Amino acid sequence: MHGVYLLWWVQERGVSPAAVAAILAAGDIALTALEVPTGWLADRYGHRASLITGSALQVVGMLACWLGVGIPGLLAASLLVALGDAFRSGADQALLYRSCHALGREADFQNIHARTRAAMLAALVILVLAGGAVVSVWGYAVGWIVETTLSAVGLVIACMMIEPPVATEQGKLDRETTIVEDEPAFKREPVLTTVRFVALILPAAWLGGVASASAFFAQTSDWATTERTTVLVAVVTMAEALGAFLAGRLTANLRMQLALAAIGTSILLASILQPAIFLPAVVAASLLMGLAEPLRATAIQRLSADHLRARAASAASALDKAVLAIALVVAGVVPRRKW
Repeated sequence: MHGVYLLWWVQERGVSPAAVAAILAAGDIALTALEVPTGWLADRYGHRASLITGSALQVVGMLACWLGVGIPGLLAASLLVALGDAFRSGADQALLYRSCHALGREADFQNIHARTRAAMLAALVILVLAGGAVVSVWGYAVGWIVETTLSAVGLVIACMMIEPPVATEQGKLDRETTIVEDEPAFKREPVLTTVRFVALILPAAWLGGVASASAFFAQTSDWATTERTTVLVAVVTMAEALGAFLAGRLTANLRMQLALAAIGTSILLASILQPAIFLPAVVAASLLMGLAEPLRATAIQRLSADHLRARAASAASALDKAVLAIALVVAGVVPRRKW
């Protein structure tokens, strides 16, 4: 239903587009605000428990999206989905890293996370197309049943997971992204390491903002048609998936993050100066975003103490959303021109 839920609320439920936009924005704000608190809960009570909670809320949220009526129903659905996303955000990376560590395969985290993210993005394209086909043939009710069923499958998978034992030895980050090798720097020099942590997570957030704002600009320009927009969304999603797949072959350190951000900024500036290359620039920015996220996730997990893993990943996700919100506002007010 990812590709048609807006049509469901506006055309089938009679909620105005303005109200839908405002409620979705409220859900994004709620998700940003909940990221770190739910990360703390995951670190405190278990990452598996957080994934189960988030997956259960996702099922309830899907039912609310389907059965909710009017603005109150849509608002409740949006907040439930945001809360479910917040509980899963960060906890998934922390659980994977701790599992790799417990199995003596910490070095495999980057490849596993990169391949999983690539597969997820590729599957999203397929699910978007399949969702539209299901709704066209069998109607919205069947679409929501399938969506809810898939969410329930996710809940079952989360319940089947095992909470790894507490790590007794921390993974070590490259010297470029840590100060003390035998103990996470979060514990010893919080001011300095906070600066380094922000420096580590900001490049990927910046690339995400550039990629999303560029795609939004393209989709809201005179160039956009239904067919062109559909192709563009599919292409940029696949470009991000390719980037995530390739990320398993790169080094997860601060220097690499800064290099990717510099390349992305250069591409953005070049597309502004030469509008004819704007569409290739949008695809390239999505590729870079796909590269940056798994590398950042690896660096965060290697830097973090065992009791801070979900919070650190959630803080990075919250920054992503804050940068994205600003980038979309900027993209919305930039004058459109022929290109």
